[in-house]
Amino acid sequence: MPALTRDELEAGLDHVGKAPAEIGRVELLVRRPETEARELLDAADLDAELGLVGDVWPNKGGEPGDPEAQITVMNARAAALFADSADHADWAWAGDQIYVDLDLGKENLPPGTRIALGDAVLEVTAEPHLGCGKFSRRFGVDALKVVNSPVGREMRLRGLNAKVVQPGAVAVGDGVRKL
Repeated sequence: MPALTRDELEAGLDHVGKAPAEIGRVELLVRRPETEARELLDAADLDAELGLVGDVWPNKGGEPGDPEAQITVMNARAAALFADSADHADWAWAGDQIYVDLDLGKENLPPGTRIALGDAVLEVTAEPHLGCGKFSRRFGVDALKVVNSPVGREMRLRGLNAKVVQPGAVAVGDGVRKL
């Protein structure tokens, strides 16, 4: 994927910042059946112990994953910006499981905030979700600098970590709302 420059990325932040604060929409669901593999889903089951059912998360090294990073959620507008694409398959390489059109910023969704999507409820955790080498390789060094910048961290451009507090089904197109 071609990488945008830092100036191009920063110019797109205004659009990301206009995501709805209270009620949005699930835009993409992704299961990672194994490392470096992605499956775009129409629907998924969220489980309090397994996270997104069928995802690699609970099987890292044969042990359960970090319960504070059970589910990763990314702003769909940010994913489109960093991937420089409207193609959901390109967004999936950010590595998250759920992509929503909702303001994920720290001010709007502090740790402990719950969000409902489909039949499930997630709770935002304090565990930071930051860009890494994989993100840089996929979207460029400037994308990594933007997501890890003070503004990027405040807006949670790289997304947020959450845990399942009410299991349930979720589908693309479902509403997502801050509780």
